[in-house]
Amino acid sequence: MNVWFTALLGALSLAQLSVSFADNANGKTLYSQRCAMCHGADLKGAGPLAKKSTPPAPDLTTSSFQRRLNDYPGVIVSSIILRPNGDLIPRTLKENRVRLPPFSWKVQDLRDLNQYMAGVISKHR
Repeated sequence: MNVWFTALLGALSLAQLSVSFADNANGKTLYSQRCAMCHGADLKGAGPLAKKSTPPAPDLTTSSFQRRLNDYPGVIVSSIILRPNGDLIPRTLKENRVRLPPFSWKVQDLRDLNQYMAGVISKHR
């Protein structure tokens, strides 16, 4: 098994640990700084850059995403790590002259972001 895949599995399993290990305030800060520009403050895909990418930023509060999160709790973490849209996120930022500084994600950051987003999403259920 390659090292990248092993690290991903480790991060995903840690992201699923009890919320008592997560810092919701840090998760909210990370989301606000790194995600809200596309997904919006309320995760509904209405940030200022939401419609400037193809496809547009998705509404993360939809029932289909909620099911996906329920079926695969690591979906938020893997979306950050694997960037399933390939170059879409960096390209959208670059095309709109948004300079997002590099960030060295720690497992704790991923856990915090996952908890924050899951909490916001669950309020829409």
